[in-house]
Amino acid sequence: MGDVWAVGDAYEAYVGRWSRPVAAEFLRWLTAPEDEQRAVPGDEQRAAPAGGRWLDAGCGTGALTGAVLAAASPALVVGVDMSRGFLAEARAHLPAARFVAGDASALPLGEARFDAVVSGLALNFVPGAQRAVNEFARVAAPGATVAVYVWDYTTGMQMMRHFWDASLEVDPAAADQDEGPRFPICHPGALAQAWTDAGLRDVETRPIEIPTVFADFDDYWRPFLGGQGAAPAYLARLRPDRQRAIRDLLDARLPRDGDGKIALTARAWAVRGEAPR
Repeated sequence: MGDVWAVGDAYEAYVGRWSRPVAAEFLRWLTAPEDEQRAVPGDEQRAAPAGGRWLDAGCGTGALTGAVLAAASPALVVGVDMSRGFLAEARAHLPAARFVAGDASALPLGEARFDAVVSGLALNFVPGAQRAVNEFARVAAPGATVAVYVWDYTTGMQMMRHFWDASLEVDPAAADQDEGPRFPICHPGALAQAWTDAGLRDVETRPIEIPTVFADFDDYWRPFLGGQGAAPAYLARLRPDRQRAIRDLLDARLPRDGDGKIALTARAWAVRGEAPR
């Protein structure tokens, strides 16, 4: 009855395609020279090292792993995920990386091994998120960057917010599945506190916002039928008449331009810190 993470192609159509531009912006934030990334005077956060050893925890189909390979010139990239289906997809497209089946809250890796530990859109789905953050800190080498990004499910991830608002009208029981209240870690204050509690230093958060433009309503709705992720898994369990009612509400409400395109935005919250030296 929980979320489903198994079929890579369906996940890519649903949210993987939007993860890639977020991952690219996230990597720019981590790897830019210090003078370029300093947003306010006194910000001494260092750039993640080029040529270092990187871990992508909860790597999924490899959107962030691929961005690391493209932007960071890593000596090594290891991706860890519990979904063997997602790992198969990642291995097929990213042969330069190593992939290992494992739990982000109990990483099958030794201590202080990585110069950068990152995670994209996964931390909120790990039971006991603080345990996972503690694991990220454990495997980080002294001075390493530890950073993640997660969707803002309350108001920032508009494609999902529209879906859950319509679902709640059709099925009040959807409140138990709504990703907004389900994932309190997906806020800058909660992320910063988790990093501080793990002993990480110089903690910083920032929003990353991207456009999510759908060619038409079918382009928006069809990925929700793939069963991969929280909202599609919830939809798959509903009776067909309730599915149609949600679809009809969304079809009537979603904004369209003159060409029928649905132009929304998606915001993620990112956090980074440094492992003690």
